[in-house]
Order: sequence, then C-alpha cells, then structure tokens
Amino acid sequence: MFNQPLPGMAGLVLGLTIMTMTPAAADALKDEIAPTGKLRVAIAISPAGGAFWSTKTETGYAGVPVDLGKAMAEQLGIPVEYVAHNNSGQIVDAVSKGTWDITFLPKDPEREGRMAFGPIYEVADATYIVKAGSTITNFATLDQSGVKVAAVNGTTTMRGAIAHLKNAKVTGYQTYGEIEALLKNGEIDAFALSRDQLNAMAKKIPGTKVMDETFKQTVTAVAVPLNHPLALGFAGKFMTDAISNGTLRKAFDNNGLKDQPIRTQTK
Repeated sequence: MFNQPLPGMAGLVLGLTIMTMTPAAADALKDEIAPTGKLRVAIAISPAGGAFWSTKTETGYAGVPVDLGKAMAEQLGIPVEYVAHNNSGQIVDAVSKGTWDITFLPKDPEREGRMAFGPIYEVADATYIVKAGSTITNFATLDQSGVKVAAVNGTTTMRGAIAHLKNAKVTGYQTYGEIEALLKNGEIDAFALSRDQLNAMAKKIPGTKVMDETFKQTVTAVAVPLNHPLALGFAGKFMTDAISNGTLRKAFDNNGLKDQPIRTQTK
C-alpha cells in the first residue's frame, strides 16, 4: 500500500507529465485540478494586459495567463474556461467559493495563507505615475498630507503603497480602467502599479510621469487552492517547463511583451 505523505506525492508529480502517468494517476490529478471536467482559469481584466493582467477581446480573452491556461489545459487533455475578475483581490476572495481551479497572480504573505503558489515567472518593480501638471517629482514630495493616491483594491501593490506612504492617502478602486480615467481627468494625484504597466499608461495620457524610484517588487506566480498537492505539483512542473522550453517567452511575445525580459525567482 502506498503511504507516502501528500507533499511527497506532489513532488512525484513534479517529475512526471500527464502523458507518462498511469491512467489512475492521471484521473486522480484531473479530479483534483479540474473537478468540473474543465480547467477553470481565474484571470483579472484591464485595458493594458501584461504578465498578470488579461484583456477582453471580441472573441474572448487575451493575455499571458490566458495563453498559459490554454497550454496547461491542452497538456491535461481537457477544455479550458476563463473566469474573469476585476482584480487579483477578487480572485483571492473567490478561492473559498470553488469557482476556479488555477490562476496566475501576484504573490505576497497574506495570500500564501489562502492559496498555494508554484514557481514565480515574473518580477516587477512597483512605483507611481503622477497626473499631468503635477509638481510631485519624487517619493518625498508624493508622501504629503492631502495627496490622493489610487491603487487597485485588494492587491499586493495597494498593500505595499499603504505601508510605504505615511501621509498621502491611498484609496482602493475595483478596476484598472476606473483609475486610469480618474488619472486622465486629474481627479487623483498618483496611481500605484507596476512600472511596465505605468509606462504603457503614460504613453496614453500625455503629461503624466512615471516616477524613477521603486517602492517594492511584486512577484507573479502560478497558484492553486490550498490542500491540492497534485494540482500544485502539476502546475509547478508545467511552469518550470514553460520557463525553460519557451512557452512562457511565446506567451509574453504574443501579448505585446517582446521587449520585456522574463525575470524569475526560484523561491
């Protein structure tokens, strides 16, 4: 009788692919990772896309998580279904509802208590963009009483901005698009997000400026609900392979990130 602990089983899966598993092992994995018969991939929608954010298109969805979820479902031999949310905080809140099977999102200690993470596939610098005509030039002039800073609600970047700023007021909003409109209209002073996303936004809103300083690094990784060791093992193996065999690079390139280097961490 096989009595190896579940974490060991997850490690075993790391050394296998779905194609080399016994039928019983493959069925056990599918039952755990996709109990509905489809791989339900949780994604967050924004106008810009990126390594974490996805976009709504006329035919469905596009983004790095969309491509990775599709490739993972193909490897499992099952259909993929995308479960759209406004932000990563909503994805985290939905984990207890059982509405998704796998996701790709920023990782932090608060989230590690609510889901299990696999390999990190992107490291991004978080900073602020300031509105057109602003006299704010650095963190010192940003962190002043009366300054209004926006962040996407429930995200690692929002938590980082709240910890970073002692005097400016950080307010959370549900969607990226909502904050973009506020910044364009001059109704907020700054927006906290990853530098790559903000650089893209600055090109769309003349006069805005992305600050040179960085207040934290965010790391993005594959994640599954807690107590799903087979799913975590498979997802970890998939992402390790995706980083080494070019699948991740292709997903970046397909989604407007050809000039963005892939930055990973082993822990």
